[in-house]
Amino acid sequence: MFCKFRLVTLLLLGICVAAILGLAGACSPEHYKTEADEEVYKIIDNKWRDSFGQKANYTISDVPPSPQDIQIEKAVPTSGTITLAQAVAMATAHNRNYQSQKERLYLTALDLTLARHRFAMQWFGTIDGGYVRDSEDEKISYDADLGFNQLLASGAQISTGIALDWARFLTGDPRASIGSVLSASLTQPLLRGSGRRIVQENLTQAERNALYQIRSFNRYRKTFVVSIVNDYYRVLQRMDAVTNAKNNYKRRLESKERLEMEADAGRRNRFEVDQAEQNTLRARDSYIRAQQTYKQQLDEFKIRLALPTDANIALDQNELKALQKIGISELDYTLDEAVETGLLRRLDLATSADKINDALRKVMVAADNLGAELNLIGSISAASTPDTDYGRLQFHRGTYSLGFEAEAPLDRKAERNAYREALITLQQRQREYDNDMDEVKLDVRQAYRQLAEAAERYRIQKTSLDLAEKRVKSTTLLLKAGRLTTRDLLESQDALLEAQNELTAALVDHAIAKLSFFRDVGILQVRPDGMWQQ
Repeated sequence: MFCKFRLVTLLLLGICVAAILGLAGACSPEHYKTEADEEVYKIIDNKWRDSFGQKANYTISDVPPSPQDIQIEKAVPTSGTITLAQAVAMATAHNRNYQSQKERLYLTALDLTLARHRFAMQWFGTIDGGYVRDSEDEKISYDADLGFNQLLASGAQISTGIALDWARFLTGDPRASIGSVLSASLTQPLLRGSGRRIVQENLTQAERNALYQIRSFNRYRKTFVVSIVNDYYRVLQRMDAVTNAKNNYKRRLESKERLEMEADAGRRNRFEVDQAEQNTLRARDSYIRAQQTYKQQLDEFKIRLALPTDANIALDQNELKALQKIGISELDYTLDEAVETGLLRRLDLATSADKINDALRKVMVAADNLGAELNLIGSISAASTPDTDYGRLQFHRGTYSLGFEAEAPLDRKAERNAYREALITLQQRQREYDNDMDEVKLDVRQAYRQLAEAAERYRIQKTSLDLAEKRVKSTTLLLKAGRLTTRDLLESQDALLEAQNELTAALVDHAIAKLSFFRDVGILQVRPDGMWQQ
């Protein structure tokens, strides 16, 4: 009696659920979106390791930000001046390429949800109804099915279902009939395609792909922040070049006016005034070109911040002054220590090593596919008693079967080729890892040398600027005393302009070289506000 009650309840529940889903159109699209977001970010959070970097700025744009995500409006500050921290935060929040990287991470985790679902209990429920009329009678009928399918880690496939058929004749001999059928089947591979490691290979690969994409995203974040900082300082460098060009033009103009006065007094030749005027024109041309180059580079930087090019912004010159105040600092790493740290900390190298294990598993799966196939198959089907007693299943009259199906490995050409390809892919992955390891060593060694070179170049350019400033002062005094020609003064002014620009370039080069070194060694960490820390 209890079994009958449960069966009836289950049938009615299944019919009601199917009817409700059919009438209501299932859940709303927004419900499915929210469900997908929750599952995806749960996967990402569980797979994110502290060594990858701080867990922030990884939610896609149409998902509410997490508490650790920066929340910055896509707008220009009231002052119109953007600091370095604000620029990095804006880029991390709104840059289009950065958004694409977050979406790629999301989609990879979304693929994993489907791979996991393949091993979950998958329910189905259907209901069909109809009206039929012919020359003799009319009939209303419907049938409903409720059940589930499931794939187990052993490779077994289970399918169960219960079907309910109901019909009623409306004229002639009015009568009704209702019946149910319970069915179940099991297919268990015994040779080819059996075993957890074989059956779950696609799931395992999907799990690892999600991990790889998290690593890739964090590596991208470091590279992205360095590139934004680089672009910010390069714009400031151009701004500084405009200031230097402007000051140079003023110096040339003052020198030309002084020489004109001396020529009018008969103390200078006229051709010296002409030389000064020609150099003044060249200085003005350089000033105009420097302005245009600065404006172009600033517009390009606006696009990286996802701002319109007509946005009225400026970058904070105090950032360059702060950089000048800091100057340069010596590294605490030796080259060998830096290389060793890079081999341990680089996320892309860790992924390259793991892909060798992926290839090994693919070889194992391909080898399994070469074998014979033997499946154990069982099924059961029991119908209810005739007419209207649909709740009583006649198990004693049911149909039971147990058997096997086998396939000899007589034709395995495709599987043979796949196995050979898997072996070659394994060799390729090993070579790729060896190459990636050498590339990491090269990156670190190159970054180390560039940082050392930038530091030395900064020292040289600082000394050069000091000499250029002294030279301009001395040539100006000697020119007034009549002991030098105008050309000497003009050359000293050229040298001063070049030294000013070169010193700023060396300072920016050193700052970027240091960040690039920390990035390539793998010790650069991106904070939730988009800035960095060692």
